[in-house]
Amino acid sequence: MADARDDVSGSTAQAGERTQGFWEEVRDAVSTRAALVMLGVLLLQLGFALSYMGAFHAPEPHRVPITLVAPPAVEGDLVARLDALPGDPLRVTAVQDRAEARARLLDRRTDAALVVDPESRTDTLIVASAGGPSATAAATEILQEVARAENRTIVVRDIRPPAAGDSRGLSSFYIVLSWTIGGYLAASALNMAAGSKKPTLRRTLVRLAAMLPYGFVSGIGGAVIVGPVLDCLPGAFWELVGIGTLVVFASGAVGVALQSVAGTIGLGLTILIFTILGNPSSGGVYPSSLLPPFWSAIGQALPPGAGTTVVRNTVYFDGNATTGALWVLGAWAFGGVVVAILAAAVRASRAARPTAPAAGPTAPAV
Repeated sequence: MADARDDVSGSTAQAGERTQGFWEEVRDAVSTRAALVMLGVLLLQLGFALSYMGAFHAPEPHRVPITLVAPPAVEGDLVARLDALPGDPLRVTAVQDRAEARARLLDRRTDAALVVDPESRTDTLIVASAGGPSATAAATEILQEVARAENRTIVVRDIRPPAAGDSRGLSSFYIVLSWTIGGYLAASALNMAAGSKKPTLRRTLVRLAAMLPYGFVSGIGGAVIVGPVLDCLPGAFWELVGIGTLVVFASGAVGVALQSVAGTIGLGLTILIFTILGNPSSGGVYPSSLLPPFWSAIGQALPPGAGTTVVRNTVYFDGNATTGALWVLGAWAFGGVVVAILAAAVRASRAARPTAPAAGPTAPAV
């Protein structure tokens, strides 16, 4: 009987040890730090879904810029009627002639130009779909619906279509997407390298300097892919190399800065800025005039949107309307450099401060 009780006690003890060992294994496999990282990944995942579907699930035209050429007798009335369409889909600017309308289109000040012919019932809609096929399609659909209501016909003339290898006009967006992701992943690789847990000022400068040749090689690689290899964005080879270098360096500098300040959390912040917020708002898939207000407002202030604008307008529109976007990219690159250096300098200053000696035992009073 005693042996049986001993066997039961031994089995219970062994079960307890196995249970304890199991939970120890769980704690070892999923530490507090790992659980927090998983929580961060979950938040990024949900943010990704919310941002992309929030931006793309129901695109609606809002104040799409349109240029109008019409006889003075009907110009004012037509502008008023188009601007008053339900939902405010158009923003109309009247000009004197077709040449001025065409110039505005190629300068990227308008998405379409409607030329009204008073002597017939057929009007001409001039577009440049290389600037964004979705905006062109939205403007065309709205104006054709208005024309049908008045028993008129619209003939569409595309004076700057995308290249044959860029039929949907998305190559500018995808090449900038690859450059931005490559930039911050390269910065993350530098941060995870052996011996780089706490970046000193010298190490930070080395990381930032390393992003320049990496960005240049990335720019060349991207320009080769969209040019000679796939013929998506032909021409402007060296211009694309320069743009790619700037985009990659800006992304990498921001990545170095945020990871220098916040470590692993900094990588999450970089993904938030460039991928979760920057990509859907960039204008690559839908222009700002088709996006909800939040994404429309932030798009061109973030590197993916600025980079997409610079690439598209450089390849298709002789570099028109790229100055502001270039300033945006430069500001992000400069800001990343400054924050990374300041963070390292502050850390070095704190490390150099002398430590106060520990207080010893006080002598007893005599």
